[in-house]
Parts: sequence; C-alpha cells; structure tokens
Amino acid sequence: MNRREFLLSAGGATGGAAALSAAGPAAAQETETATGTPGGGGNETGGGNETSGGNETGGGNETSGGDGGGGGGSAGPPDYGTWFSNVDNYGGETVDARGQSEVTITVGAEGNGGAFAFDPPAVHVDAGATLVFEWTGEGGAHNAVGNDGTIDSGDPVGEAGVNYEVAIEEDGIYQYVCEPHEGQGMKGAVVVGSDYPTVDTSGGGGTPVNPEHMGVPFQAHFVGISTVLAILATLVFTFFTLKYGESANTKGGND
Repeated sequence: MNRREFLLSAGGATGGAAALSAAGPAAAQETETATGTPGGGGNETGGGNETSGGNETGGGNETSGGDGGGGGGSAGPPDYGTWFSNVDNYGGETVDARGQSEVTITVGAEGNGGAFAFDPPAVHVDAGATLVFEWTGEGGAHNAVGNDGTIDSGDPVGEAGVNYEVAIEEDGIYQYVCEPHEGQGMKGAVVVGSDYPTVDTSGGGGTPVNPEHMGVPFQAHFVGISTVLAILATLVFTFFTLKYGESANTKGGND
C-alpha cells in the first residue's frame, strides 16, 4: 500500500469513527426524549383561577367575606400599586364579597395607631352591589372620599351609624381615603366586577434557556462540536498531505 492509499484509508476510518461517536449521544437523547423524564406527565395546571381560598389579591390571598361566597372566576390578582404601602391593617388579603347584594365597610375600625382604619381595607364585590359605610364613632370625624369622585361621603362626621351608601356599576378598582387621617394610613379600595387592573404574574423577561433543554444534553453538545472539529482537521490534514506532501510518482512503500 502506498502512502496516498494509506492516508485515504486512515482519513476514512477517522471520519467513520467520529460519525459513530456523534451518533451515540444523539441516539441516547432520542431514547430519553421518547421515554420522557420520570414523573413527567405534562404541565399540570389547576382547573380554575380562583376560589374563595385562592390567590386573588395583590400580594396575598382572597378570603371569603361572609354568606354568598365567590361569584365567579377571576381576572387575576388586583393591582393596587403602592396604595396600601402605609396601611398597617392591610395584610395582603382582599375580602371576596362577590355574590352579596350588600357589603358593609366599617369606618373608624382599629388600625394605623388608633381607630383610623377601614375594615375590610380591600374588598371585592359584584357590579351594582351596595356598599354600606358604617361609622363606629371612634377616632374622631371620618369620611370616605375616592380620587375619582365615585365614592364620596361628604364632610367628615364623628357620629356612629350608617352614614353613607353607594352602588358602583362599572368594573374597576376604586381607591378612597379618610381625608382627615390619610396621613395615618386610613385608606381603602373596592374591586368591582371582573374587569380591573391586575398584577402581572408571568414573571417577565422570558425564561433563561437551560442548555439541557435545547434538544440534547449539555455534554453532547461538546461531543458533537469535538466530532465536527476532528472530521474537519482530518480532511484538511489529508488534503494538504496529498497535495503538497508527495509527488505523483513517489511511492510510500509496497504491501
């Protein structure tokens, strides 16, 4: 066998071995893909977005607010922004009072360092439900005034009793304050219906790609790259040796 024949044979053998080494991880990956990972039965999701004990509030759970229960599905956790940042009687829960035609909000409840709170501070009602604001007579004179005028009990009063009622027909989030005690954190919010701003729970920015989820295991990528480089190096070496390493009449030896 002359040198040209030897190099051609060696190059072919090297390429064949490299191809077999690349086929091994690919076959293993194909088998793994077909069988799946242990315990993987698809993406399991809940059958509904909300129950009376579900996750429906901005930063907390929605709790049932009395008889009547929940009144249907949820558009997602209400987005209050920083509205409750200085309200110490808000613990992240929105009371679910949907299904009730009348909902009572206590004015002058304990909180924020005295009788300076609305209770509940956040409540979810159906459109058209009547909100009954009932004063305790504690903490001085209070009122309930919204930033858009939908909720407006007028001037502050200190007498106990039901001093204001309102029914809101339009879906949304309605925030309100007690004007004399806003600085102490006497704030509230009413979520109406199902069409209201919600907190983005998607995570944002996308999910970083794990190399092991790119089709083959991470190690197999290195094997594949190394195999391609080995094949290319073998072909280049063989080409240059055949072209420049000997003359057409030189023999490298006989069998």
